[in-house]
Amino acid sequence: MTNSAHILIQALPYIQCFHGKTIVVKYGGNAMINDELKAAVIQDVVLMACVGIRTVLVHGGGPEIEAMLKKTGGESRFVNGLRYTDAGTMEIVQMVLCGKVNKDITRHIQQAGGKAIGLCGIDGAMLKARRMANGDYGLVGEIAEVDVSILNSTLDSGFIPVVSSVAYGIDDSMNDTALNINADTAAAQIAAALSAEKLILMTDVQGILRDVNDPNSLIKTATRAELERLKADGVINKGMIPKVDCCALALDGGVHKAHILDGRLPHALLIELFTDEGIGTMLSL
Repeated sequence: MTNSAHILIQALPYIQCFHGKTIVVKYGGNAMINDELKAAVIQDVVLMACVGIRTVLVHGGGPEIEAMLKKTGGESRFVNGLRYTDAGTMEIVQMVLCGKVNKDITRHIQQAGGKAIGLCGIDGAMLKARRMANGDYGLVGEIAEVDVSILNSTLDSGFIPVVSSVAYGIDDSMNDTALNINADTAAAQIAAALSAEKLILMTDVQGILRDVNDPNSLIKTATRAELERLKADGVINKGMIPKVDCCALALDGGVHKAHILDGRLPHALLIELFTDEGIGTMLSL
């Protein structure tokens, strides 16, 4: 059997397993700004849809927001790792995420032979949110409700929803102002609301490392209970904590598996989904 045929045969049971299932992918990091990686992600997502996986792509856009703020004379400010979002910054966030980035991804999917529809959390009031109450972050929100009807309609019509994480504000004092939402959190809550088979977070690290200085110390699988022990032991720390918390949020909401993948590896999605070895860290209950 040729190597190519072996790869296809190895993928067959996974294709059969995931056919008709929903997988939510959070797309961000270096994979969004490197042209080769960007093309690979788009190809992966199109292939997933072609083999019958109901694929939802949720994206960030931090570097593009930074670039636009610089062009317009704005200033970035972060509070506890979250972008402080005043009214002027929110206009930039909404313009960049819901406009340029979202439509660029949608266009690339269609150029690769897929069918995509660009959406944001305001569309159909898909993501309803309130301002974060535990700190002064400006127009940064916490999701209060996810209405998946527009996502299901899009998926049922054979399209890939491409979702930017700007939400519909429902605070009485907000007058329905748009709110900036962390894209990882949005992806996790969308996955839970859709009862997704998997949530996949694409990052700029291999996954959870037992020793951050040792690339061979990758933790390939962990349970929900083990995550708490790893945090208590300091293995999960710093920037990995919010990503793991998002995975835990998804698992607690009924998602079967959550993955933290290295988006710097071309075709990371296909390797994880359709090969025996997989990559990254897989989390489950």
